[in-house]
Amino acid sequence: MAIGDAIVDVIATCDDAFIVERALTKGSMQLLNAAEADELYAAMGPAREVSGGSAANSMAGIAALGLNAGFIGQVADDQLGDIFAHDMTSLGVRFETAPLTEGPPTGRCLILVTPDAQRTMNTCPGASHELTPEALDEAMIRSAAVTFLEGYLWGPERPRRAMLRAAEIAHEAGRTVAFTLSESLCIPGRREGVRSMIDAGTVDILFGNEDEIRHLTGRGGLDHCIAGLAGSVATLVITKGAEGALAVEGGRRVEIDAAPVRKIVDTTGAGDLFAAGFLSARCRGRALEACLAAGATCAAEIISHFGARPEADLKELVSL
Repeated sequence: MAIGDAIVDVIATCDDAFIVERALTKGSMQLLNAAEADELYAAMGPAREVSGGSAANSMAGIAALGLNAGFIGQVADDQLGDIFAHDMTSLGVRFETAPLTEGPPTGRCLILVTPDAQRTMNTCPGASHELTPEALDEAMIRSAAVTFLEGYLWGPERPRRAMLRAAEIAHEAGRTVAFTLSESLCIPGRREGVRSMIDAGTVDILFGNEDEIRHLTGRGGLDHCIAGLAGSVATLVITKGAEGALAVEGGRRVEIDAAPVRKIVDTTGAGDLFAAGFLSARCRGRALEACLAAGATCAAEIISHFGARPEADLKELVSL
């Protein structure tokens, strides 16, 4: 099960000139308030809407791979909240968090995809950052083999407290806690808190890409980054884009190449589905190499089409 942003993705294509005109940083993520989100949405071209959120995408992948999946995240009692809840449950993901009847609307992420398949994300978190510890389903956390926590929610106080409480519940039940660093831009200003949480033993499996790992450790070379983290988590997983991925566990380092993909269309959700593949294989007791390979295969599928939810039958692609 996962705790993360309950977001609806609004995906549209654009040219590079649009990115420049809007003074956006291509390939990055920025946070917007409601007015800024409305302004950007009005300027975007035709779009498609699909429920998203990093950890929610991972749970959609977990369900597509045939495992039991649950998600805790905050939506509002509005149209986008209904879309999110419907999409999650229709995919087989247990989602029972009660919607807010007052306060901000359901969160949305305006995703601009340029011809080179890079995605520029513009997120208005909305209700998702109103998640509180009281919204947790403690029985579901105790029953889950893995509790997967999303770095995007680390900043706001209430969802941060909810995630830390969930980690306590999971560990009290003898379960595994995984954490994804999410977008590097979420880390500056929060690095010390994230690092303290990791050093305290809260995290058993840590996911991040090269850039995120460098931001977290404050070190330049990847080997130095690994040396600075490997002693704090049982399993460290680092994705390297087209160069594949690696994992360090019990003093052993394993590296794999990226899975082949015929055409890269949209990189949205690559890390989310990598985590889904890895965790699915881990829950089935597979070796570290097989976990990495499953993650790479799921990531390759997701970048072959628009959106961060699987379209192909992942069970046919990944042998668990």
